[in-house]
Amino acid sequence: MAVLWQPCGAGARILRVLGDSPCPVLPDTVEGHPVTELGPYCFAARPVPGGTLWPADSTDTHEVTGDFLEEVVLPDSVQVLHSAVFYNCHRLRRVEAGPHLESLGSDLFTNCRALRTFALRAAPAANTGLKKLLGAVSADVEVEFLEAPGARLFYPEYFEWLDENTPAHIFNHSIEGEGYRMRQCFAGGVVDYAAYDATFAQACVGESEEKLCRMALGRLLAPFALGEDARADYEYYLTAHPAAAFALAIADRLEAALRLLVGLGLPVQEAAAQCARTGWSAGAAILLARPKRTAKQYDFDDL
Repeated sequence: MAVLWQPCGAGARILRVLGDSPCPVLPDTVEGHPVTELGPYCFAARPVPGGTLWPADSTDTHEVTGDFLEEVVLPDSVQVLHSAVFYNCHRLRRVEAGPHLESLGSDLFTNCRALRTFALRAAPAANTGLKKLLGAVSADVEVEFLEAPGARLFYPEYFEWLDENTPAHIFNHSIEGEGYRMRQCFAGGVVDYAAYDATFAQACVGESEEKLCRMALGRLLAPFALGEDARADYEYYLTAHPAAAFALAIADRLEAALRLLVGLGLPVQEAAAQCARTGWSAGAAILLARPKRTAKQYDFDDL
């Protein structure tokens, strides 16, 4: 892999990535300079200003742009993502970054219709740039905190629009979807998990079973800062919607989710048959495994 870059302050700004992998891992440094910025339209399939090639002797000429890009791993040193970095990257599905994102430009993920996951190399209680990332995406998106103890959060899609009140020409800003309120659950740059969990009750009014099960499973599988009342709410929802819960776990091949659902006492016969139909033998084995019997303890009264 190679990059086109230019100096910016005390760091380096990457203008373009060259290589044969649709899942590039960007370097931490270029010519001794920490990579602190991604330039405008860095991964967009359109011309960018000329920069310096690094490594200088690289023979890579294929640009990692547009529909070729599927995943990207940004170094911890990146602080700034300029406007339209991922513009029209239709197949981009996952972005992994460090905790130090500070400034995001406009139109960052425009037309990134396959984007599903933000993964942060940070502890779930860390101060990160997550709120700004979420503000750039109104579609469904999952968040993973990769450092122990870890956390998984799901933010459903929301819609916003302007209604014109004629003839006064006054515009009313309207927002629909609980996903917007969930994206505001932060204390500074840290996720407010109690506030996030408190949105679940209202989300049950308007969100689909699939999205609610995704939210519940994420919190129960990585229960960082999960209160007992919120845990009970999530578990109750899953037990009330077993078909949707199992369908999600099977579609995403989540063995831990299957074990959690079995532990909640949900019926497994139909789910096991679904695993068999989709060719997931490991999932069927989890669902059909018989619980181990507790070894009997004998005392002198048994003799």
